[in-house]
Amino acid sequence: MHILAEQFLDYIRLERGLTENTISSYRNDLESFFSYLRDRDIQSVNAIKRKTVLDFLLHEKDRGLSTNSISHRLVCLKVFFRYLQQEGLVTGNITESMESPRLWKILPDTLSVREVETLLAKPDVSKPLGLRDKALMETLYGTGLRVSELAGLTLDDLHLDESYVRCVGKGRKERIVPVGSSATSWIQRYVDEVRPAQCPDPSARALFLTARKTPFSRKGIWKLIKKHTRDAGIGKNVTPHTLRHSFASHLLANGAPLRVIQEMLGHADISTTQIYTHVDPSRLKAIHSKYHPRS
Repeated sequence: MHILAEQFLDYIRLERGLTENTISSYRNDLESFFSYLRDRDIQSVNAIKRKTVLDFLLHEKDRGLSTNSISHRLVCLKVFFRYLQQEGLVTGNITESMESPRLWKILPDTLSVREVETLLAKPDVSKPLGLRDKALMETLYGTGLRVSELAGLTLDDLHLDESYVRCVGKGRKERIVPVGSSATSWIQRYVDEVRPAQCPDPSARALFLTARKTPFSRKGIWKLIKKHTRDAGIGKNVTPHTLRHSFASHLLANGAPLRVIQEMLGHADISTTQIYTHVDPSRLKAIHSKYHPRS
């Protein structure tokens, strides 16, 4: 392990009097962190950025660590970097402004833009059900709807000429959600080419229908996403919620204000939307520098 980590462990043993169990736990956390740094050829603690720590914690999450273990990793790193700052060994404490470990209980899984493109390209659109799956996934990613909201969409909720859908979210609150050109075109193709044969009954209004001509359940959509994720060779744990999170993260990365994202996601509280600032903090910093008069 890095010599600074050993010095830190001696410090918390000798000067802070922590128990051997706590020291052993901190040692394990730091061994994981410095192993991560070595794999990425990061050799100096002053080369570690805030994003490095966030990426490490996400890496641990992807490895399947529990929320409690990830929270403990963050606590350890905050104490470690505070020690380094006190000793004058780093120019600044990069973890000082990081949120409470409770953040990691809700930190979303996301896909990169390339991974989303790979997933959305997987359905065979030459087949009716493939075209349906393509339209469904394009709608999820293109609107950021909750899976329950998607399952509840009806033909009457579509306003494709004006590029939006109407949905009913939590607390039976209605909202209008914009739909991009890609999702709009695939929904229209599905409605025109596939759905009439699936359900000739004009009184049946559910938008997306299963092979049994019944409305999709949340579990049915979950299984559909899982199937195409496996077929696409994406190793992440992808769910319908992952596409919602990716929708928000990619909007933020491209400069959309949090308040706008909040409206589209249907969050009652902006603090819920703010979890996405931890996915791409560099973008928020750039926006602040551009728009704040004292930046």
